[in-house]
Amino acid sequence: MKELLIIAIVIMVFLVIFQIAKASEYVSVLKGEDKTRKQTNKINGFLLISFLILGLIGVYVCNEWFYPKTLFPAGSASVEGEKIDLMLYITIGVTGVVFLITQILLFWFSFRYQEKDGKKAFFFPHNTKLELLWTTVPAIFLTVLVVFGLVNWFKMTGEAPKNATLIEITGHQFAWDIRYPGKDGVLGKKNYRLYNKPSGNTLGVDFQDPASLDDLKTTEMHMPVNKPVKLVIGAMDVIHDVGLPHFRMKMDAVPGIPTTMWFTPQYTTEQMKVRTGNVNFRYEISCDQVCGKSHFSMRGIIVVETEGEYNKWLDAQKPDYYAMYPDKDPTAKPATPDTTKKLIAAILPVKK
Repeated sequence: MKELLIIAIVIMVFLVIFQIAKASEYVSVLKGEDKTRKQTNKINGFLLISFLILGLIGVYVCNEWFYPKTLFPAGSASVEGEKIDLMLYITIGVTGVVFLITQILLFWFSFRYQEKDGKKAFFFPHNTKLELLWTTVPAIFLTVLVVFGLVNWFKMTGEAPKNATLIEITGHQFAWDIRYPGKDGVLGKKNYRLYNKPSGNTLGVDFQDPASLDDLKTTEMHMPVNKPVKLVIGAMDVIHDVGLPHFRMKMDAVPGIPTTMWFTPQYTTEQMKVRTGNVNFRYEISCDQVCGKSHFSMRGIIVVETEGEYNKWLDAQKPDYYAMYPDKDPTAKPATPDTTKKLIAAILPVKK
């Protein structure tokens, strides 16, 4: 209610100022005070040129201040992301040139061709050549930009290289679950009917499928550097979006409709700490789709490391099946009688 009241007050103030200005203009015309109007035009023309100059200076200053705080100085952390950056730079270059030309002409024409005695405004209702020019040239540039975008899109959402590391990421309010295939390299089947949070089966994995028995579930994503990574993306409740800003990647996570994309990390986490000058740097997974009241907290961590470090981390993980059913773990050591007695004594109260 407070916000609506403020908006209403601002609108009322604007309307009052506008009506006063119009009434003043009408009074001046009725009194024959053309000089007042012409003088106002000169002042407006001067202010327009001043606004143009100050605006361009402001754009330059903001770029100098804020560009170093963006993700661009460190460069893309993926090979494919470099093409995204190139496409963005081309787009900014083309639209930036058009912006400068049109804005400079707009403000300059307002100043240069203001009302003057003895001059009459010239206008023409139709010019075929001019209309073809301002229609054809933008259409050509936009078509080229769209083609660039489609080429990159089809590549990154197409078939991943055969040696790609397979990782599944599933979004839910408000966290990410990561799943890796075991040594068989195949992710086990899932069935939403098997979802059981108390047991720990929060992904609805079908453990009747032999391929699922060695799958690994983690909350932190690890990936090897300089090796393609294929993400299989899904959601459990509402639409989420896997945002990987450092890699220049993003993809919707839609319930019931798995989506995929792949890319090649080219800098480890440690290397990015040096490139960014930030010793606390970490790759992040953000949710780029508003998904609820705690959307802001839906954040994941990615660790990019050498292949040796990645394999060592992978070997240290326990399959999710054995984490849920430790009695079925063939590597688990059975408790000895002494150990059992100690556990019972620690749990039960001592009788006096």
